[in-house]
Amino acid sequence: MKTLLITGANRGLGFDFTRRMAETGWHIHACCRAPVQADGLQALAVKHDVTIHALDVADFSQIDALKTKLGDEPIDVLFNNAGIMETNQRTLSLDHTNQMFDSLDEDEWMAVMRVNTMAPLRMCEVFVDNVVASDRKQILMMSSIVGSIGSNQTPRWYHYGTSKTALNMVMRNLAADLKDRGISVVSLHPGWTQTDMGGPTAALSIDESVGGLFKVVETLTPNDSGRFIAWNGDDVPW
Repeated sequence: MKTLLITGANRGLGFDFTRRMAETGWHIHACCRAPVQADGLQALAVKHDVTIHALDVADFSQIDALKTKLGDEPIDVLFNNAGIMETNQRTLSLDHTNQMFDSLDEDEWMAVMRVNTMAPLRMCEVFVDNVVASDRKQILMMSSIVGSIGSNQTPRWYHYGTSKTALNMVMRNLAADLKDRGISVVSLHPGWTQTDMGGPTAALSIDESVGGLFKVVETLTPNDSGRFIAWNGDDVPW
């Protein structure tokens, strides 16, 4: 049986990806901060092989506790999906005033970096042996085109953008570090999507975005390790 460990599984892209994988027969370890409020996940767990775990990725002791709980269970795909724009999550806006020049909040910036960059690396450090023990041996990072230096023309989103750029470098380092252990590591760009973060005017529906990501993940090979891949399969500029 194939196993997925995914963070941020209770809403948006994470939930829809979890649902799709569950419906195709995968065993899912679905993580979120407040399982009692995750009605969609709870309903999914009734119908499919989904185990829900309470996990705040910013609290590294909780990551360690989850490792103790899962033990040596093989994990085919580790999907570091959890991410935040800011600690007081809002819909994507052109006026994130605490992420613009002359109005930056350094404490907030560090909080975003911890969730978006440091926590995924910690997850990989803790669960690398579980991934090695699996058949698929894949690690996925949910990145964003906002983290693409080559594509950036925007004078804002310093916190979020730098966290995703740094995540891409973490991914590249891991792809090199873990190559000899047979692990493939990629960053994914889901597109501007109609989630709580992306807002209702975004270009893609959740179904379009996750449908594309699902196809990308299903066709990944070791030769793809180190790539930054968009929902439609295209490479994203660094």
